[in-house]
Amino acid sequence: MWDGFTFVSPFLMFIVNTEFVPGKRVVRVFGLVQGSTVRAKHLGRDIAAGLKNLVGGELKGYTELLNESRSESLRRMIDQAKRMGANAILNVRFGTSTITAGASELLCYGTAVMLEDE
Repeated sequence: MWDGFTFVSPFLMFIVNTEFVPGKRVVRVFGLVQGSTVRAKHLGRDIAAGLKNLVGGELKGYTELLNESRSESLRRMIDQAKRMGANAILNVRFGTSTITAGASELLCYGTAVMLEDE
């Protein structure tokens, strides 16, 4: 659910890329949480991407791969925060890195906290 500022995940947790949530205050900081996934290229997607590269346009196979990776790393981060007892994750960021030729990691990280109404 999106209210224009704060994302409330289906897991009943505030997920924001800011240091605070309006109307809430941090009452406990649990610390860093993270989730990651390593994904490899798919031969079929590579062939389609090569052809698309000739004519231009969106590489939909890679867009799907990135969306799946983003969702999986976010889910893993949320699971870690829930195990700690958090009800929110602040300062959420995503990062990528190349592991080997053809494989990349997508990392999601933030600060797990307990929020209460002000």
